[in-house]
Amino acid sequence: MRVTRESELVEVVREATGPLQIIGGGTRPVGQVAGTSVQVAISGISLYEPGALTLIAGAGTLLRVIEEAVAAEGQRLPFEPASWNALLGTTGESTIGGVVAANVSGPRRIQAGACRDSLIGVRFVDGTGAVVKNGGRVMKNVTGYDLVKLMTGSWGTLGVLSEVAFKLLPAAPAQATLVMNVPLAQAATVLSKALGSQFDVSGAGWLPGVGVIVRLEGLADSVAYRAAKLAEGLAAYAPEILRAEGAQLWRDLAEVKPLQSARGDLWRFSVKPSQGPEIAARLGGQAVLDWGGGLVWARVPEGADARALAAPYTGHATCLRGPFATFEPEPAPVAALSRGLRARFDPKGLFNPGKMG
Repeated sequence: MRVTRESELVEVVREATGPLQIIGGGTRPVGQVAGTSVQVAISGISLYEPGALTLIAGAGTLLRVIEEAVAAEGQRLPFEPASWNALLGTTGESTIGGVVAANVSGPRRIQAGACRDSLIGVRFVDGTGAVVKNGGRVMKNVTGYDLVKLMTGSWGTLGVLSEVAFKLLPAAPAQATLVMNVPLAQAATVLSKALGSQFDVSGAGWLPGVGVIVRLEGLADSVAYRAAKLAEGLAAYAPEILRAEGAQLWRDLAEVKPLQSARGDLWRFSVKPSQGPEIAARLGGQAVLDWGGGLVWARVPEGADARALAAPYTGHATCLRGPFATFEPEPAPVAALSRGLRARFDPKGLFNPGKMG
């Protein structure tokens, strides 16, 4: 079923007698969930104040609509959300609620933070059918549960989002991308030096066949100066440093283009940046690095447990396509907290049961 108003969503939840599969645009079908499908199509931008860098929209609003609206005012969502359609073989369009539920965050995360860091308010329907609101139009301290952070990345297992509020940032007037054709084995050194510099890098990753790419953004004169100085500092580690316009490279990185047509199971590792290149090498090198090496996308042979291949590592793995459980098992204390939260917000176990363990 498809709901277009919060009141309809409340009614669906209150009358539910079995599991509900909560979906937005259907572009990130991660995990196996049985139950009645509920597509959240509560859409529309209800408030946009460019002067206050604030936007509020229904959770079912298409991401594209929001990006077009803020771009017209010279602004952007800070966390650079990307489409995974080609990577996961899905159709449809991303909704802003789906982006929040999956905490989708692109290359700019290393500078601007993740989706959860830009989210300042939520409305959602809990498992009893009650409407819950947390946060608002400005950043402020909270007491009790920080539901804004809690709902981000919960994949629809704690409640069904109906509205979200974001802080925005001005779009950068200029950018420069440095391209260094260094092998995977040297990527950690170059990425570390770039991120450890004083030049405010807004993107750093490694693409097979391209090498390390590093982005700087801001005012044109500042970008030109910082790019030149950073290139000087990296010359000892990457003798040939090219300048590129960069927009397509960053789309390729955010959308993991090198792995879109590759064969095998798809995994995603969130790890210490210094470990990223080593993990990618142990996984066979069919990989893409983002977040300065802290995010590793990889294809492995079908049925292979990428966690065993990647070990040792510090972080967690997600199996997006393959025979394994999507999310790594939580340590016992964390699992106990998760069960307690689900019991509190979804006492009947309605929302996406089994999706996150």
